[in-house]
Amino acid sequence: MAERRMNEMSVENVECGQKEKNSRIIDAPYIDQSGAYPTGCESVSAVMLLRFLGMRITVDEFIGQYLDQQEFQTRDGELYGPDPWNAFCGSPYDEDAFGCYAPVIVRALNRALQERAEEISSGVRYEAIDETGTELSELCRNYIDHGMPVVCWACIHMREPVVGPGWRLLESGESFTWISNEHCMLLVGYDETGYWFNDPYDHNGVIHYPKETVENRHRAQHKQAAGLRKI
Repeated sequence: MAERRMNEMSVENVECGQKEKNSRIIDAPYIDQSGAYPTGCESVSAVMLLRFLGMRITVDEFIGQYLDQQEFQTRDGELYGPDPWNAFCGSPYDEDAFGCYAPVIVRALNRALQERAEEISSGVRYEAIDETGTELSELCRNYIDHGMPVVCWACIHMREPVVGPGWRLLESGESFTWISNEHCMLLVGYDETGYWFNDPYDHNGVIHYPKETVENRHRAQHKQAAGLRKI
């Protein structure tokens, strides 16, 4: 009941935020990752975006058919794992897995967009592009202001990022360090004080986070994002 009240309050705040100057919010489908997809925030956020287009796709279909995944290995007592820029590290169904970075989701989105283009309700064709390095303010101008949500990386509950753990990369053997508290959400709006997200973690629903905090957490996760453009 408390979770329901929190989500209802978020929706009420959205309605108020729409009336504020310099604000915009997009009504996009919400999916919660709790339980079924403990580390699946990237896939869940991508599916929310695809469903916004009208695509009838499930999170399980996205993971099973389009998402590149690799498991960890132990070699001579040392941990080796995937490069998150190339594949999901572990499985989105595993609470001990890690996650993946924007290029992985961009590839998965494009596979889904190519195979299921006929499901897009507008009839328009789209392609996903890697917006890593783009400031949030620019993402809002380029996407939110044109009615398109954006898959965006930051931190769980906007907590401080934590450096580590690390492993050696499977292909190169180079050392890699993960930035913990990594999280992916669907950016759906902004106002003068912050940003609105469809946050799939812990029943967060449609939630507002303060501007400076979001920008700092987005920067800590390499300013990653994935957007869609018409083709």
